[in-house]
Amino acid sequence: MEREKRRHIADSTRRAMEQLDLPAELAGVPRMELMGSREFYMEQHRGVLSYSTEAVEINGGDMVVRLSGRELQLLAMTETELRIGGRIEKMELIE
Repeated sequence: MEREKRRHIADSTRRAMEQLDLPAELAGVPRMELMGSREFYMEQHRGVLSYSTEAVEINGGDMVVRLSGRELQLLAMTETELRIGGRIEKMELIE
């Protein structure tokens, strides 16, 4: 019940931000960039859930971002930003 309530609030916030044409960063919504198949960048992450050279799972708040590939490595990470390098073969968003 609580998770459903949080999801409803997050969805409502996203819709309002889109209608007002405001940047998603203002609502704490993660911003992601996939640069080719070699590098992934994310702002507003909430931590790395699992990490290996073949798969990385990142907490994005309302979703988990799962990267799969080969030779994956954490290139940089701060409290709110991270960068993953390697051969990224697949990116999944899991709610």
